[in-house]
Amino acid sequence: MAFAGWPVEAIEFYEGLQADNSKVYWQRHKEIYTTCVKAPMEQLLGELAAEFGPAKLFRPYRDVRFSADKTPYKTNCAAQLGLGYVSLAADGLSVGGGVYQPDPATLRRYRAAVDAEESGAVLAEIVADLRGAGFTTIAHDALKTAPRGFSADHPRIELLRLKGIATMKTFPAGAWLGTARAKDRVVTGLRTAGPLIAWLDRYVG
Repeated sequence: MAFAGWPVEAIEFYEGLQADNSKVYWQRHKEIYTTCVKAPMEQLLGELAAEFGPAKLFRPYRDVRFSADKTPYKTNCAAQLGLGYVSLAADGLSVGGGVYQPDPATLRRYRAAVDAEESGAVLAEIVADLRGAGFTTIAHDALKTAPRGFSADHPRIELLRLKGIATMKTFPAGAWLGTARAKDRVVTGLRTAGPLIAWLDRYVG
């Protein structure tokens, strides 16, 4: 059966989970999660595999071992396709990609590539195009000042201060989520993020 979007029960499930993030709520509504949230996502990922590669569907359970927030469940259903990303939550469907929280070695390669004139200029152009298309540029964290070894007046200081780089766009929830248009927006979003992903593959690894 072809992917046909998520039923309204999927959004209602996450609205309820935001209000009551508890084991009691989860167990009472687990069947809705399985049939109305997870199953459509798996169907979508299967259809995207030919173009974007195999996907990893993230577990719905939060790792609370080192977090002050002890709520047990994630309030979204998310998956990674290579460096691409798709997420369903109460507020809508988010699509993008990149390296959100790199390890130290990857971060060093990223900053070196931003600093280099050729690769840095290419990234600046990609970021401008993404923002023009309504995508935001995000990272796990950013420095308030220039990284060590870089000048505060570097022409790409904004990008250098980021601890990684990813892009994201959220499409607000609506009736379209229950149709094949949901897949169209995911495909368009992943393709739009494609130049950033390709830049990371080439210059950062």
